[in-house]
Amino acid sequence: MNYILFDGPVRNQLLPFTYTRPVADIRVGILTIREKWEHYLQTTTTTVTEDYLSDKFPMVEMEENIMLNASYLPNNELVELVKGLEANQAIFCGEDVIAFYTTEAQEDIDFSTFEAIEFDNDIIKIEHTWDIFSKNGDAIQQDFDLLTEGRTSQPIPTSNNIIAPENIFIEEGAKLEYTTLNASSGPIYIGKHAEIMEGSLVRGPLALCDHATLKLGAKIYGPTTVGPHSKVGGEVNNSVIFGYSNKGHDGFLGNSVLGEWCNLGADTNNSNLKNNYVEVKLWDYQTGRFAKTGLQFCGLIMGDHSKCGINTMFNTGTVIGVNANIFGSGFPRNFVPSYSWGGASGFTTYLTSKAFEVAKVVMARRNVEFTAQDEAILTQVFEDTKKYRKE
Repeated sequence: MNYILFDGPVRNQLLPFTYTRPVADIRVGILTIREKWEHYLQTTTTTVTEDYLSDKFPMVEMEENIMLNASYLPNNELVELVKGLEANQAIFCGEDVIAFYTTEAQEDIDFSTFEAIEFDNDIIKIEHTWDIFSKNGDAIQQDFDLLTEGRTSQPIPTSNNIIAPENIFIEEGAKLEYTTLNASSGPIYIGKHAEIMEGSLVRGPLALCDHATLKLGAKIYGPTTVGPHSKVGGEVNNSVIFGYSNKGHDGFLGNSVLGEWCNLGADTNNSNLKNNYVEVKLWDYQTGRFAKTGLQFCGLIMGDHSKCGINTMFNTGTVIGVNANIFGSGFPRNFVPSYSWGGASGFTTYLTSKAFEVAKVVMARRNVEFTAQDEAILTQVFEDTKKYRKE
């Protein structure tokens, strides 16, 4: 069977991360949503997404297909239903379509003609940016169970101070010495060739993905995910950092999500709790205004390729777009549009020519090419976000 992941109606609520990727390629837990589905289904998937993303994330349609709503994270019960789908059947969760069977010949989909299969078991849905960190603990546990079932961890080096070793799994090539790992409150997963440097203190749940690094003396409170090739130091609490991003120095990051290719300057700090302890509101691209999160703790949301200088301070509930460059004293406003250059004293437009020069250098340092596809996507993001900038 051919499986195709589609963005669904939540795509705009997951901006700025979905400016540069389909919903399926958001990382929550250990794996991206796509990687989760592919592990469960034991096959590759393709994507229906925005036209400007489809060159990099193409769709492959066959005679028979099952469409999957990428905002839902798979579990055993759901996957069994998906595998059993037949013609003119669809799986619903309330009013939401989770999955449906379609053929290449079908041009219009009318769900009123489908047999509806109701899925009312527990399931994780990612529909807002803040869900990525607030639901990360459950997602780490699900991925940990999925990836470690029937497998044996690499041995834990004896120099480490360990609590609940049965909840720790170390992949091949990982390095850790003279650390403290406490997995009593959630699992700790250490990916292939990842490293935890000496003096680091970790309280799970933690997902340290392949080739990621916790630097000397890092203090990590779960549930936290450090994506592939990312480097983290200082203090981090309940945050998700996508691949190839750096928070390499002291400073606090809490209840936050960083996209790919981000860099936080030394001693950058974010607030994750308002002084009056009220519910945090966060910029919502779908509505064009600040939305209630239902959360008392909510920090920084930062899109791909954005960076900040040393000693940057972010207020509670700050949203930064794609390719923003922030520096200077004081707190920048709590919604910074994509391609903004500046800080609390004001912003100008960060031109694509300069932004792309930086991206090429940054990516080359990790032996990753800045491709024509990447440039086309980021150019479209620049055009789509003009309305938010004062140009």
